[in-house]
Amino acid sequence: MDSTNPDLAQDFSPLFQIYKDGRVDRLISTEIVPPSFDSKTNVESKDVLYSPEHHLSVRLYLPRNTHQNQKLPLLVYFRGGGFCVGTVFAPINHNYLNILVAEANIIAVSVDYRNAPEHPLPAAFNDSWTALKWVASHFHQKGPEDWLNHHANFQRVFLSGDSAGGNIAHQMAIKLGHEEKLEGFNITGIILCHPYFWGKEPIPGETREEWQRKWLEGLWKVVNPSSRGLDDPWINPAYDPNLGLLGCSRVQVAVSEKDPLRERGWYYCLKLRESGWSGDIEVLDYKGEEHVFHLSNLTCLNAVYMRKRIVQFINQ
Repeated sequence: MDSTNPDLAQDFSPLFQIYKDGRVDRLISTEIVPPSFDSKTNVESKDVLYSPEHHLSVRLYLPRNTHQNQKLPLLVYFRGGGFCVGTVFAPINHNYLNILVAEANIIAVSVDYRNAPEHPLPAAFNDSWTALKWVASHFHQKGPEDWLNHHANFQRVFLSGDSAGGNIAHQMAIKLGHEEKLEGFNITGIILCHPYFWGKEPIPGETREEWQRKWLEGLWKVVNPSSRGLDDPWINPAYDPNLGLLGCSRVQVAVSEKDPLRERGWYYCLKLRESGWSGDIEVLDYKGEEHVFHLSNLTCLNAVYMRKRIVQFINQ
């Protein structure tokens, strides 16, 4: 914490700072870009309100050359930000989805949700579930959004997200697997990019740096103050008794060598297999790369290759 600022209560740089008066100063992902037609990718986007109660929108992406009533695989994307920073309208998410939608020839729904600490968990999970139900309401082609009515193939739905968004994609697949079904909404697979999972005790290969573990533990307490700790199933799927009920048949997980969360991605796959879940698991591991490198450098070789593998996963 910055001891030179007496008004600062908690410092979670480089993400955000909390002041004693309750004010939250977010330090990254504060820029937004409007929806548009992207001439480089030939992808069009628009924003649609899905939760009037909380004034939350999704951003939809559709390749412009899509024929009328042509059905495309549907990707529901959850952005990252540690549950506390970011928006789907930020360039880092918008630019990535323009390219992915073009390369995979899919329709995508990018879900915005409320951030902690003003809105602690389960707000992000509840908002994401509300968004999924809104998307699923288009199954009979009578929903409020024509792009989904005309172009979404609800038998080929993929959930994806990076960092905290990867956590959300997993939690939504768990909910679909054992709590509640959505009519006509078939989750073919989930794509977890550098998923935000953690735990109280270090696992083999994971950092034992006290400062880093304390930072992550402190962040979780702010994000979910009612949590029982770092072995809460919301952050540590190894402690989820329903892990084996994951509601899809295929999982792709991307990790990176220099990401502190790398070992947790591998551990998630191990525990998922041990749970009795019988689907297919694919792990992508990128040497020399940092957390969510594929968003910050869209044109580097590993980012291009990672998108290629995601496209293959969706279209195989």
